[in-house]
Amino acid sequence: MKALYVHAAQDLRLEECDDTAPGPGQVRVRMIRGGICGSDLHYFNHGGFGTVRLREPMILGHEVAGVIDALGVGVDGLSEGDMVAVSPSRPCGSCGECLRGLPNQCLHMRFYGSAMPFPHIQGAFRQTLVADAAQCVPALGLSAAEAAMAEPLSVALHAVRRGGEMLGRQVLVTGCGPIGVLVILAVRRAGAARIIATDIAENGLGFARAAGADVTLNTATDPDALAPYTKDKGSLDLLFECSGAEAALVGGIAALRPRGTVVQLGLSGDMRLPMMQITAKELSFCGSFRFHEEFAVAIALMEKGLIDVKPLITHSFPLPDYNAAFATASDRSQAMKVQLDFSQC
Repeated sequence: MKALYVHAAQDLRLEECDDTAPGPGQVRVRMIRGGICGSDLHYFNHGGFGTVRLREPMILGHEVAGVIDALGVGVDGLSEGDMVAVSPSRPCGSCGECLRGLPNQCLHMRFYGSAMPFPHIQGAFRQTLVADAAQCVPALGLSAAEAAMAEPLSVALHAVRRGGEMLGRQVLVTGCGPIGVLVILAVRRAGAARIIATDIAENGLGFARAAGADVTLNTATDPDALAPYTKDKGSLDLLFECSGAEAALVGGIAALRPRGTVVQLGLSGDMRLPMMQITAKELSFCGSFRFHEEFAVAIALMEKGLIDVKPLITHSFPLPDYNAAFATASDRSQAMKVQLDFSQC
């Protein structure tokens, strides 16, 4: 079978990969859709991000959905022909972090398409994937394109849980890529009273407005757009920083009122923090990294029609057109979420 490998920056190759049968407790999934994530783009455009660098060829991809075409021994609750979203989160379940209830911080995590460990964890952009049955969540009534959005929606849901109480809160979201827009959908569902969104690109701000942001601000054309929210000691309750840009973080912190909360999602390397403001305003600062149990919740919210991800899926390309897909995904002026279509190989 074919799989999409990244060898180095700007070097993608569709190459042969072993096709294996599922073992006990496993299923084989025939891939239908796979979303291109920001981390995939970092590997493609830069060969990694921060200190994480490619050291060997790696199959990309972790936002995937498909149809089960084979069952291993002992699998219950799943059947051949089921449409499933496949969680890329595979904690060991036995390390210290797993045992204290933090599977997303697993010391031996096998997260699809990650160059953090070496050897790298191979990803899911392949025609068939053998996965643990526990990773597969049936996506009843959802298209494969929607089901493949479970992973980024799970990231947003985990961040909202980290942020705490949302009901009646004034929320700022910086960075309106797919994760930022999904955070807007999630905090609106959780009861936020007002959502302000910032970005440096009008395309993303348009999606933010459609997702329910009350105010959208272009900080490229108006660098002082957040100034009205910084009066006195600030006026907003929560900041979800989704861009990974230091300027966005610093500007957002200035807009928070005393004892506000920063939730940092964006990953782009280390950033300098305005510690005097954080200390004097008694701000809470927390990171948000990946997810685990939120994956099934994401599927349920989409199945019930409580969160609609379809408007975010702007492009799909047949797998052999991977270069065009990655070029489009890298162009924020035209794309939000770009998916690969594995049914067109």
